[in-house]
Amino acid sequence: MGMFKVKNKKVEEVSLLPFKLEKEIQNLVEENTAIFFDLEFISSELTVGKYRIDTLCFDDENNSFVIIEYKKGSSYSVIDQGYTYLQLLLNNKSDFLLVLSQHLNKVLKLEDVDWSQSKIIFVSPSFNSYQKDSVNFQGLPFELWEVKRYSNDVVAFNQHRSNSKESIETLNPNNTNSLISEVTKEIRVYTMDQHLSKFSIAIKTFWESLTIHLNELPGTELIPKRHYIGLVLDGKTVCYLKTRKNDILMDTIAGTVSNETSYSKNYFILDDPKKIAKMQSRNWSDSTKQLSYRVRIEANTDIDYLMFLIKQKYNSLSK
Repeated sequence: MGMFKVKNKKVEEVSLLPFKLEKEIQNLVEENTAIFFDLEFISSELTVGKYRIDTLCFDDENNSFVIIEYKKGSSYSVIDQGYTYLQLLLNNKSDFLLVLSQHLNKVLKLEDVDWSQSKIIFVSPSFNSYQKDSVNFQGLPFELWEVKRYSNDVVAFNQHRSNSKESIETLNPNNTNSLISEVTKEIRVYTMDQHLSKFSIAIKTFWESLTIHLNELPGTELIPKRHYIGLVLDGKTVCYLKTRKNDILMDTIAGTVSNETSYSKNYFILDDPKKIAKMQSRNWSDSTKQLSYRVRIEANTDIDYLMFLIKQKYNSLSK
């Protein structure tokens, strides 16, 4: 089945418009890293040692670096290149920190970055089966994204996801691969099981019921991170779920405010008749405040009312 555009009640076929050059993909992504990947663009064509990094970004939510690499061919190993670049990052922290400090125009310390959450994003028009199979492990700090361009000025991104429960260490049980073992000592990709292991029996039972409702929200997925589980819709976080033994702290971003009067575009106001959400604030370096709503979820929390709150943010992001 082809792709079509409806115009004046008639359909016109939309054809694939392949990228001619790798640089075309790079320019497109670097102009839109915030939209495509919710990342802050830091630098292009960054040379560190004998290597050149296509795009360096920063993940503000997780305080971590993200390297983006672009490919048009298929004669390369994402595993080899991915671990090589992560090793480069970990062995040259001061260089990367300097680039970030210059970008932000502030002095940063090594501890201001969560190096354990570093990752690589590969972007290509296509990946072959060998490349996809090579990252089909749980907990790899790599993402594969296929990008397609069409004749009606539409660009589509599709992420290849692993469906395996096995760790990359299965291939290296005796730590014989020094590159992999060196990187995995510091970089960690967190799993859902690691979060759920914190729960008491009561809150785990509640979580199982809650996830049934969350999974009914079209287009969303639950993504585990170091400090939280994110409910994500098309790359945008609906809410952050911080897991603890006997409760879950749910944070929903409202937006930012400066000088107590100027609110960010699309500032989100929560309708909370029962007033179970408490306003939280976080100060940014530019003197603005990020405001969010926090709900403490316990085993006896009303799921229907909780979903009423969650759906408000979900609906605001799906417009």
